[in-house]
This record gives sequence, structure tokens and C-alpha cells, in this order.
Amino acid sequence: MGGYAHPEMLVDTAWVASHRQDPDVRIVEVDVLTSAYDLGHIPGALGWSWTDQLCDTVQRDIIPKADFERLMEESGIANDTTVILYGDNDNWFAAWALWQMKIYGHADVRLMDGGRRKWLCEGRELTMEVPELGFTHYEARDPDLSIRAFMPDVRRAITEHDAELVDVRSPEEYSGELLAPPGVAETCQRGGHIPGAHNIPWSSACNENGTFKSADELHALYEAEGVTPEHPVIAYCRIGERSSHSWFALKYLLGYPDVRNYDGSWTEWGNMVRAPIERVKPESRPRPGH
Repeated sequence: MGGYAHPEMLVDTAWVASHRQDPDVRIVEVDVLTSAYDLGHIPGALGWSWTDQLCDTVQRDIIPKADFERLMEESGIANDTTVILYGDNDNWFAAWALWQMKIYGHADVRLMDGGRRKWLCEGRELTMEVPELGFTHYEARDPDLSIRAFMPDVRRAITEHDAELVDVRSPEEYSGELLAPPGVAETCQRGGHIPGAHNIPWSSACNENGTFKSADELHALYEAEGVTPEHPVIAYCRIGERSSHSWFALKYLLGYPDVRNYDGSWTEWGNMVRAPIERVKPESRPRPGH
């Protein structure tokens, strides 16, 4: 599939249509617009809300380990279940859910390429019925923080040039013209970008139908900006969901060995006291290892 490093991490809509009733497969929809699931979804699919099921609802953080285990058990997902994630906006929050599942060590979780949009465009079956699934037992691993970046990691990337920063937001957000996409609640006090970050919008990795571009096209996209497998990469956006999409492309489709998602992203950096920002495209800077 597309010459990818890990083609097993993607399935197409035809695969989902033929395997959605397999007892060892769970289909889960995760949308930006959390009400989309109720308007019709893939038969047999569950719906997860990113606003209260895939986060810590007290402090800003990913879902705690115990809550993650409970969500898996209530979703009928065991440690050996194959989980297929999809959603609107070409899989923004589906990728975010996959990133969290990998943090907690789930072995077989994949994206449906093209997400909800491709399923709808193909006129495939929808239902309003919510599946009833039995409870399972689930034991998550301790968090794998090798795929997650925090604010100190980003500061070090700026000062020591030990990682490439990739801002996957729109050019207007990157420049500071916009603080956030229209209609969203999470915003910041200042516009701009983290110093030295490359602007490679998440959407540049997608075809018009929402599927990922080929490996050759993706390599050309990132390498044109100097983002290569030889250097660690930290991706960020506004709250971490769009950068999860780019993280997935870099890690699994291109096989970059060291890619992290900075989920604090611009709503952390753009609100932080004395955090340096830029509002113009940076001139060339030293690359890691140079």
C-alpha cells in the first residue's frame, strides 16, 4: 500500500466493510464534531468522544492509564483485539486516539485510510444503531513517552538543535495571522510559531479524498523542508490532534525512527510566559548533527 514502511497500519474502506463483523475486530469512530457519530456511522462501530473519554478531565493531559483500561474494557477491546480507528476531518482525532493507544502499548491498532469522508463518498452503509458489546479484561502497559514530547524537549530543540520542529498548522496560523482555525474554542494569547519550526501543514500529506499520499510523495514533502529520517522530529499543532496525523505519517508510513508528538502544542506554547515565538518564516538554522 503506497510503498509505506508499515503498510499494515492502514486499512481501506473495503477491508473495513468485509471485516467489521469479525469477532476479534473493533471499529471505533473518533470525530472533531462529536455529534457526527449519532448522525450515522459504520455498522458495528463504537463512538469515542475526544473531549471527555480520551483525556484527563481534571488536568490537561492524555487519558490516565486506569481510565484507558476502563475505556478498553467497556468497548469490548482486549489486549489482542484489532482496533480500526476512523473519523471526520481525514482522521485528526482518530490519529490522536491511535497515538494514545500506542502510548499504552496496544499492539494492533490501525487507521481506516480516508476516514469518515471516504466512507460517505463511496455511499457505504450507515446505521444509527449503537452496538452492545460485552466487557473484557484489559491491562495497559506503562506509558511509552518516547513518542510524546513535552515543553522542555521543545526548548532543548530550540537551543541545542537536537530535533527538527514541524508545525503542521495552516500557513495563516503559522504566521500569526490566525490564532486558531475558525470556530474552535481552544486558542492562545499570541499568534506565531515556535522558533525554527518548519511549516508543513498536515493536509499536505493527504489526497483530495482524504487518503494519505504515497510514500514517494510524502518523502518529497518532508525532505524538501529538511525533515529527514536522520534527525529526531517533534510535530505540533494547536492541541495535538493534527500533529498526531503528521506523527503517524512520519513514523509509520515513512518509517522515521524518532518522531514525537508535542500535544501541548500552540495552546501551551502560545500562552506560556516568556516562551519565544516567531511570526515570519525563519532563515536557515543549524540542522541536528551539523
